[in-house]
Amino acid sequence: MGIFGKLSFKDQTFRLREDAILDATTRVLASKGFDLMTMDDVASEVGISKPILYKHFKSKDDLVGAAMIRLIEGALDFLERLPQEETAMGRLRALLAWALRVRLEGGLPFLPSTSPHVRDMLTRNLRYVTRVLKLNGILKGLVGEAKKTGELDGELPDDVILFSYYSRTCDPAVEYLRLYGKMDDQQIVAYMLDVCFRGIAVRP
Repeated sequence: MGIFGKLSFKDQTFRLREDAILDATTRVLASKGFDLMTMDDVASEVGISKPILYKHFKSKDDLVGAAMIRLIEGALDFLERLPQEETAMGRLRALLAWALRVRLEGGLPFLPSTSPHVRDMLTRNLRYVTRVLKLNGILKGLVGEAKKTGELDGELPDDVILFSYYSRTCDPAVEYLRLYGKMDDQQIVAYMLDVCFRGIAVRP
């Protein structure tokens, strides 16, 4: 029995509407950005009134925080569902591929990298910070394992590798490849993974 089987019809409706609100928030953020997005935009996108929207989220900051928390939880859930036998490098590659696919589908607004206000707001959100620290800890462990197996450069500091890895999720090359590269999404993801993990220099 899934989680909805344990909820009343009213609670199920509330939960489904909340998911729809967060989906709409992500789409609006991807198209307009945080500063230009309004609660009216989100309510209109979902097809609900603004008073109903405020029953779920009391402010734009609250709404965006919830959308970003759901994104991090999606990444954590994806990692947990990978096969136990998957290597550290395999997990790093798989998660980046997942993040790029989510982004290409419009579900990964790279807000913290573009908005100081959003960065400040999220650092005050304990639920978000807790999940980010958990994800970062997992990834740092994977980087360490991949270094031990010689799959990642052991001379590079962990933070250099991690922040380079994170930057790939908001690399503008993705949009340029989609607009001008005449590639489908699967090819874009494959090439971005190749550039991230193998570089652009000629291989010996």
